[in-house]
Order: sequence, then structure tokens, then C-alpha cells
Amino acid sequence: MRIMLVTDAWDPQVNGVVRTMKRVIEETEAMGHVWEIVHPGQGFRTMPLPTYPEIKLALFARRRIEDRFHEFEPDAIHIATEGTLGMAGRAMCLMVKHPFSTAYHTRFPEYVSARLPVPARAGYSFVRWFHKYSGKVMVPTPSMVKELEAQRFINLVAWTRGVDTNLFNPERRIEEGQPGDPFEGLPRPIFLNVGRVAVEKNIEAFAELDVPGTKVIIGDGPQREELQKRYKDVVFLGAKFNEELATCYAGADVFVFPSMTDTFGLVVLEAMASGTPVAAYDATGPRDVIPGSDAGTITPAGGNLAEGAVACLSLSRDTCRAYAETYSWRACAEAFIENLQPLPAPARKRFWQKIRLRRRKKPTLPSL
Repeated sequence: MRIMLVTDAWDPQVNGVVRTMKRVIEETEAMGHVWEIVHPGQGFRTMPLPTYPEIKLALFARRRIEDRFHEFEPDAIHIATEGTLGMAGRAMCLMVKHPFSTAYHTRFPEYVSARLPVPARAGYSFVRWFHKYSGKVMVPTPSMVKELEAQRFINLVAWTRGVDTNLFNPERRIEEGQPGDPFEGLPRPIFLNVGRVAVEKNIEAFAELDVPGTKVIIGDGPQREELQKRYKDVVFLGAKFNEELATCYAGADVFVFPSMTDTFGLVVLEAMASGTPVAAYDATGPRDVIPGSDAGTITPAGGNLAEGAVACLSLSRDTCRAYAETYSWRACAEAFIENLQPLPAPARKRFWQKIRLRRRKKPTLPSL
């Protein structure tokens, strides 16, 4: 299948959207599918998203997306994000009457409300409008599906995630005092948080935990400088990637995930795959992954997360690993393909015949 992806989130951004789609593309290319990826870094005029400058908003993008669409002639179109590129791709699909699928990767209303004086209900009105004509809206968890159904979304389907169990592996654990220990000199146990250091991640809840040993944060973001000044007892190691990050996951004793706004939280599975139990609040993502796993603890919102984190110290690291192994990127990719909305083969042929004919008839300006 020829698949066109339209996304406002791509390199050099580091987030769950980019990581998920890159892995899905890798898996589906191995199945024989072909991709055309449209993202802001391809020469579009852009402006930084206010309060989130790493994200670039492409401006006046519709004509270029249409040109790419005609050149590639996709069988299916997937719109991954609700930004300016996503809106341009959506408008094009509606104009040419080509079906498309979308994904709900991010709690857009809550993220905007946390940064700007915009009520969440206004954000939900926008995202409900955005996804209204999508043939399938892919949502990370069943609990998130229920939340969106309560917000009057339609065409929702749960689409879970996977984890790289080769990269994130308990064998990378380096015990205290051994050469290469990523937490050398820090009192144990190590309570770890990994992710973007930003207001929506609720990192203060982690930084304020009364737990033994050391609290460590890996990641960067707009709140890092402020939090580093406020919480002198928390160790900030900055952003880490690939094997270095995997070694930190495996070397930690407990992973703490305080976010209340993530739709899934890939880091939860990465920690478990590394053999590290997870303490989290009862929010979408953790509530779909942790209960019944014996690989972590769930704390009610506003409850004692420190108690749950300390309880994780008694959980089996082997059990954490075994549970994470049930989450496969291959299965995630196969589900993605099943949820796409391609035109049926006979209709596809007629569709592209009409499109080509229309373009041939389109008047062109004489060259000067």
C-alpha cells in the first residue's frame, strides 16, 4: 500500500508521536508498504509554536501538500497531528473527497489550557471538529476511547503501542559501584523520571516525593532551569538517547510517571522492558497498562505517589520484563494498517483517472 503521512511532529522533535510513527514506518516498510512523509522540515515557511518553540508550524502549506499528493498518488492518507499541516492535509482530503484516518496522540485541550488562558472545552470543540470526518480516529488506549466518547467523538478505535525489547533490556543494568554506573556516587535506591521537562508533565509531583535514595530526572524542556533551582535534592541529567538512556532505565530501581495528561506514555513500557517497575497516577496510559501486571503500582489522583513508588521496590524485575514483552511494535504496525482508510481498488482507479483528467484540464498561466 502507498501511504501518505501528514504530520506536524517530526525530527528534530523528540516525543511520543515521532517515536511511534518512526517505528510504525520501519515495521510497515518491512511488510512492503511505501510511505510519503510530509512534515514541517521540508522547506515550508514555518513559525515556532508559542510556548513550545521546538514545534514548527508550517504556513501556507495546502498547495504543496496537494502537489505531493498528486505526485505520490497514495492509496491511503493518515493525518497524525492537529497542527497547521494536519489542517491543510484534512482540507485537501475533503476537497478531493479522499478518505483519511487520524490519530489522537496528545491531550491537545489540556496542553493548551496548561499554557494559555484557553478553557479545555474550547480545545475539545476544535479537536472534535478536526477528527469529525476521519474514517478512523486511532486512540492509544481503551480508557482514552471512553473519555473521547464522552466528549462526543466518533469513529474511535483503540490502537496500542509497542516497545523495543532489544534496546530496553535488563541486561544493560550496571550495579552500584561497577564501571559505567550511570548513577555513580548517588545514594540508592534510584527513583527515575524520563521525559520532557514541561508544565504538562506534572514533574513537581515527582520532585516533591518524600522517598529514600535519590530522585533523578532525564530530559530537557522549558521548565528544567526553573525546577533545577527549586529542587536542590533532585539530580537533573539532561537529555539522553538510545543505549545511554536504556542503561539509565535498567540501572534505576523504580520509574515514576506523574503525568496526568499523556495519552499513553511510551516511557512506561520502556522502563518495564528494562526490568524497572513503574509507579504512576491513575490516568490514561498507566491505568490501561499497569493494573494486573505486577509490574507497577497505581495511585489515585491526589493520592500518595511516594507510597506507591516505595512499594515498587519489592516487585520482581523479571515480571516487569516479561510483561513488557507482550507489547510488540509489529502488532502495533499491523493494527495501524488495518485502521487505514484506503479507497477500494475499483474506486481507486476511477478516482485517480478523474484527478489526472482534472489536472490536465486545469488552465496554466503562460510563461513570461
